[in-house]
Order: sequence, then C-alpha cells, then structure tokens
Amino acid sequence: MDDTFFMKMALDLAEKGRGFTSPNPMVGAVVVKDGKVAGKGYHEAAGKPHAEVNAIDDAKAGAGGAVLYVTLEPCNHFGKTPPCTEKIIESGIKKVVAAVRDPNPGVKGDGAEFLRSRGVEVVFGICEKEAIKQNEVFFKYIKTKRPFVTVKCASTLDGKIATKTGDSKWITGEESRQFVHRLRHFNDAIMVGIDTVKRDDPKLTTRIEGLKGRNPARIILDSRLSISEDAFVLQQNAGSDTVIIVCGPLIDAALLRKKAEFEQKGIKIIESPEKGNLIDLDFLMANLGSIGITSLLIEGGSRVMASAFSAGIVDKIFFFFAPMILGGDGVTICSGPGPVLMRDAISVKDVNIRRFGEDILVEGYIR
Repeated sequence: MDDTFFMKMALDLAEKGRGFTSPNPMVGAVVVKDGKVAGKGYHEAAGKPHAEVNAIDDAKAGAGGAVLYVTLEPCNHFGKTPPCTEKIIESGIKKVVAAVRDPNPGVKGDGAEFLRSRGVEVVFGICEKEAIKQNEVFFKYIKTKRPFVTVKCASTLDGKIATKTGDSKWITGEESRQFVHRLRHFNDAIMVGIDTVKRDDPKLTTRIEGLKGRNPARIILDSRLSISEDAFVLQQNAGSDTVIIVCGPLIDAALLRKKAEFEQKGIKIIESPEKGNLIDLDFLMANLGSIGITSLLIEGGSRVMASAFSAGIVDKIFFFFAPMILGGDGVTICSGPGPVLMRDAISVKDVNIRRFGEDILVEGYIR
C-alpha cells in the first residue's frame, strides 16, 4: 500500500475547499480497504461536516477495518460539528494516517492520543510539508491570531504599475486577471489605499467564470477619512457585506460626524495609531486578527505596498510582470523611503515562476 499515493489524493480533495472553509483549514480524507479506495471526502465549507465524516459516510460499511488517510490530525472537540474522533471509532477504522498534527496549541496531539487510547493506530508525517503549505494561512493564524498577508502587483518589465497619469488598465492579460480573482476568492479580505480608490474606483469583488466565488471583506486605508460616499466599494450592491475603513485618530468634528454616518450604514471604522503619518500596519494586523480575518490580500497602491514591506507584515508575494516597457516616468511598484544599501533589501525565498499567457508570475515568501 502506497501511503504517499493516497495522501496526495487526500490533498487534492482538500484543495476543492479552498476559499470556502475559512476560518477552518482545508482538509481531505480517503478511506482505503485492502488497497482500494472505499470512500472519499473533503471539508466543503465552514460549519459543514469535516472531511473524515464525509469520507466515512461515503465508504459506508466499507470503513470497518480500513485505513483513513487525512491531511490534518482529526479533531477531538466540539465546535460547530461533533468531534471526528468519535466518528472514526464508531466506523471501525483500524488505522489513521495523518499528514500533520493540528497546530492549535490547545488541541495539538489530542485527537491522536484519544484514538490511540481506543485502540486505533495513528501515524503522522506522510506529505507533511505539502499539507503545511496547503494550509499556510491556517497554520499562521492559529498560532499568532494575525492574518497571513499576501502582496499582489501587476507590473511592466521596468517596474511600473501605472503610467505617470495613473492609468493601469490593463498591464497584464486576461489569464493573469482571472488568477487574481481566484486570489480574492481565497482570501478573507482585500486591502487598498485611498489613492487607489480615488483613481480607479475599484469594485474589489470576485468574478470567476463558472464559479460563484466568495467576495472578500474590503479594507481601505484612509488616514484622513477622505473617501467619497459615492465610492463603489461603499455601495450596498458592491458584492461584500463587510467594508472596513482604517483611518488615523479622529478629532475634527466634521470627520467624527462622517464616521458616525458611515457606521450607521454598516461600514466599520477602525481608528489606528499612526507611524510617520501612515497607518500603523502592525497594530492593524492584530486588530484584523481579533475580528477573525485569517488572510489578507494587499493589491495596492505603491505606498501601501511599500508600507507593508517596511512594517514587516508580508508573508508572501505574487508579482506579475507583463511583456511591456513604459520606458519613462510612471508609478513604481513601491514608493517611499527605502534602504540605503542593497544588503538591506528584503529577500524572497522558495521562489516559483509561472506563465499566464504572455505574463510571468513570480511567487515567493518573505525571508
């Protein structure tokens, strides 16, 4: 029996839940008996049955004496659903092969120990790295209570995200833009600066052909609360129930009235401390984590991206480069004070290069 083969099958199943399971992890499970698949399942959405339950139900009587392959340690606690360990024991499964232990400090190892105490063999470590990467958002959030932060940009080959007039439609092709919509679907929230809102009046919604994607919460950094009430992102039909405006401390009476008017419309206002006349992003990440935002996609503009890197909040990048050159003035990917020496530049590791049509995507993690 090839443990790796069946675990990779479970990982593929888990991937089907991407974008729908937050704040829960993606989990896939396969029931195998006498070397053949008897049942399969994955966690389809938060609040719905877990992967183990779906796989065992799919296997029916075939679960007795079988092996369960699952991408994350089965839970042993009541949440919105009963503990999976009870289902496993009732089914008669004799062995559980899990890719990785649950990273939650409060429950890590609890599910495995409970199963072992009931005579079920438990093994860890098959495709462990793949399982951790698949749930990198969950692993960070459950340990730190701060969102996993991704920065995405679309640039010309000479590093410009817009012309000198601010025009940016379109730098990358349709294939790249469709992938970006999937990134929005995968993330709990999307964040842009007020300059991007004023220049582009973006929708910040998810539009994926053939899939009803999830719209992220929309976060606007607006230190002086200068956003227009007519901005598309503030409209009720804009596609997301959650809109958050992050501003600096408000003292002016007119701005306090504007804040109250926004809040009456259901728009959340977060007053944040400032650093150098900019929103304190470290404070903001802790705040967003406290309200259950596990993942954040930053889409611009150049000052916001520079501030995010400077604040040290970025975990991952998706940099798209299109085969075009402005050859002159324009808006750079990051703008603001940078390091004096090249040795102080931010390093990117685990780099992966992909093609989307004629565009090149550089994906990597901040070292």
